[in-house]
Amino acid sequence: MTIPAFMRRPGGAFGTSWMALLILLSATSRWWLPYGINDQHYDDTLQGPSRLHWLGTDDLGRDILSRLFSSSGSMLLASLITIVVAFGLGIPAALWAAEKPRVQTVLGRVAEIIFALPMMIILLAVIGAIGVRTNTMMVVLGVLISPAVYRMLLGVALSLRQRLFVDAARVNGMGAIRVSIRHILPGMVRAIWVQVALLFAVSILIQAGLAFMGFGPQEPNPSWGGMINAASVHVYDAPWMLVPTGLALALTVIAANEIGDAIAATAPGVVVVETVRRRRTPPPAAKGAAPASAALSVRDLRVSVSGGAALVTDVSFDVEPGKVLGLVGESGCGKTMTALAVLGLLPNGVEIGRGEVWVAGRNLVACTAHELQRVRGSEIAFISQEPMVALDPMFSVAYQLMQPIRRLRGVGKAEARRIAAELLLQVGIVDVERIMHSYAHQLSGGMAQRVAIALALTGEPKVLIADEPTTALDVTVQAEILSLLRGIIASRGMSLVLVTHDLGVVADICDTVAVMYAGEIVETGAMATVLDHPTHPYAFALKGADPHVPAGVPVPKRLLSIEGSVPAPADWVVSCRFEPRCPFADAACRAPSRLLLSPTGGLVRCVRANELDAQASARMGGDPR
Repeated sequence: MTIPAFMRRPGGAFGTSWMALLILLSATSRWWLPYGINDQHYDDTLQGPSRLHWLGTDDLGRDILSRLFSSSGSMLLASLITIVVAFGLGIPAALWAAEKPRVQTVLGRVAEIIFALPMMIILLAVIGAIGVRTNTMMVVLGVLISPAVYRMLLGVALSLRQRLFVDAARVNGMGAIRVSIRHILPGMVRAIWVQVALLFAVSILIQAGLAFMGFGPQEPNPSWGGMINAASVHVYDAPWMLVPTGLALALTVIAANEIGDAIAATAPGVVVVETVRRRRTPPPAAKGAAPASAALSVRDLRVSVSGGAALVTDVSFDVEPGKVLGLVGESGCGKTMTALAVLGLLPNGVEIGRGEVWVAGRNLVACTAHELQRVRGSEIAFISQEPMVALDPMFSVAYQLMQPIRRLRGVGKAEARRIAAELLLQVGIVDVERIMHSYAHQLSGGMAQRVAIALALTGEPKVLIADEPTTALDVTVQAEILSLLRGIIASRGMSLVLVTHDLGVVADICDTVAVMYAGEIVETGAMATVLDHPTHPYAFALKGADPHVPAGVPVPKRLLSIEGSVPAPADWVVSCRFEPRCPFADAACRAPSRLLLSPTGGLVRCVRANELDAQASARMGGDPR
């Protein structure tokens, strides 16, 4: 039997041991207590510890040991009621609010109102209305504490929703409720237990405080707070009477806090980052229809901050079955935002303002959340650039592969396991059984990326979106992953959209290329044409800045560089956005920009492309190669 990590810490071991002992003694008290709770021994009042009374007697000669442990069970149960109510309200509310931004706003206001209410005054008002009913008071206390639970767990839930393994689950067609239960909630377990331990201690103290003031179980029924109140009257003539109950209360509170601290110390850190998903209301559709032959067709896509600046504008491209499109450009050019828009996984506050995304005869932009679940995983899938965080650390590889297989292919457990093993073999994993039983932290980067690719293939999608899938890998593993992707595309006839900075990767695997700058496509065409004869100054500069030099080509003394940086979306203009950094810019470049037919047969967003085609090499220092 494996001992939990928090119990291996001294504080955790002490806290768990004391709480277990207290629960055991209170549960069995009827069988071992030497006296009844109201048995009075008038000759032994206010006595200290003795052979007959191990913890002494009170002012009526009642055995303190018997009263102490006979009342501990009801105290623990009442505190447990508070915890059940607080977390029973707080956990679902946090999961719901993390999924629904509008719900988050409403619940945030409700929480603030409850926070403003004075807790003790509310409890006293309840007592005045219904009388002293401990369990009812603890229910009210749980309701009053629930906003604190909600606020804390909401931060954790929002952080977990930012993780790539959650996006991977959504891409595989898993609904919001299943994502919350299977991926968000397990990641919140440690945080929940920490707060349970701490709030349990708080509820015990509040319960004891109310009983001390006379709002607990009434005489002759014992309670820890009432016993401490009775002992306080004799603090000078019989000080020992205060020690047993006071010490038991102190140890219980300390034990609960030590358990919470131990769990927190052994729990992985969680960075609280707020994020929300894109709005559900479909934006206006663009004009035009998708080509019948395209596996993926994007038309006039516009992505913007809600009520603010655009992040991606007028992006259009097609990917034929069995072909690879490379999206290239500097960081901040909109490549990843375009990929997320295609998948319907835009972050909070970002939305599709216009356009169409056609996959399998469906316009994904106009689909509801339920309709998107049917498409994700089965028609379109996602491969992340960070496989170690794209895999859920809470579950084994086998579980993470089998669940989407069972859901998307409608097979049983045994068949799902067989298919999972086959997928791992297809992605080049030899030791299948070991990997099936492994967790994400037990895999190397290359192995984790192979598992991530297998996860993307669980629903047999027709289109893959890969966001720099080889960036975090070394050169050897990168080549293996690229070779693997080529093989999968060739054998399955799938289409791939590859987001990358690396022109070497583009040259290795892509059929067509779309160069993005400042949220728009500036040049697109066949891979060989765009890389060998770029016609947009930005595409030419990217080629000149690429350190990969083909065999037989002289190595340049110095790579090209582009002055300045990609402009922020708020600074975009209707004319050429590259004009402030372009060495060829003139007055003609200040006209509204649009895609034109390039000299090499593709499309280019440059009004001077034809005249610059012949002189670009000379003006920028010769052929960069």
